[in-house]
Amino acid sequence: MATALASVREIEREVAALRIAPGSDVPYQRTSVMTHTAWVPPEWVEAADDVLAGLAERHPSRTIVLVPEPEQEDGLEAQVDVEIFPSGEGRQICAETIRIRLCGPRAAAPASVVQPLLLPDLPVFLRWRGVPSFGSDSFESLVGIVDRLIVDSTEWPELPGSYAQLSGVFERVVVSDIAWARTSRWRRQLASLWPEIGNVERIRVTGTAAQAALLAGWLRSRLARSVELEHEPADHLEAVEIDGEPAPFPPGDPPPPSDLLSEQLDRFERDRVYEEAVRSAST
Repeated sequence: MATALASVREIEREVAALRIAPGSDVPYQRTSVMTHTAWVPPEWVEAADDVLAGLAERHPSRTIVLVPEPEQEDGLEAQVDVEIFPSGEGRQICAETIRIRLCGPRAAAPASVVQPLLLPDLPVFLRWRGVPSFGSDSFESLVGIVDRLIVDSTEWPELPGSYAQLSGVFERVVVSDIAWARTSRWRRQLASLWPEIGNVERIRVTGTAAQAALLAGWLRSRLARSVELEHEPADHLEAVEIDGEPAPFPPGDPPPPSDLLSEQLDRFERDRVYEEAVRSAST
């Protein structure tokens, strides 16, 4: 088992050492296109590991996984992994993963640990697992140093109330929501029903609370009027009814979680349609 590292300096030294090819004094060429930071409370660690395992080759990056444990004694414990993937014609992709347990007061000031580890001149993404602790020191410190915040409001138990808090950060950081991405096939399908759908008064969604709220918010914002929502809980978006009439099921299959996160890591611009849907969902 790798030795736990207790400081940012030790982490930097370990990354540099692991990037040296065995039997050589020449480091692997860094191929990172971003710094990918993930805030992962202990209950989300297993799910996060499953998703991250499918990303390394598609998005070579320095990934910094932060596991907050504020109830533990003050300090940090880190481990570093460097994976090398062949990329054709003798080239290689180098992916660095730094896992850090932030214990005690360190959990309230993650930016002081993350900032020295950011790769210069590359975008910084933050994936926040679970409900962001809006207004907390930990949330505010990280939002202040990243270019994009990625959430999945499917993970949030109190909807649509939390959307009001989320909309409060839209002017400070670009926000992506994986729950919104999961509705894309259905939004295209519903848009194809124009102009008849322009008179909709009621939408019934069989799916997660996030999918139902976002689809209703999207319709309200696009039509600029009230649309009543009826929600039938389900683990996936299974059906949509418009004024009691079933909407045609969209073609294709829903993408796996790693593909959904990968798609968000390819986006840099604000999604104004999403932002308007969130604001309308929270009213």
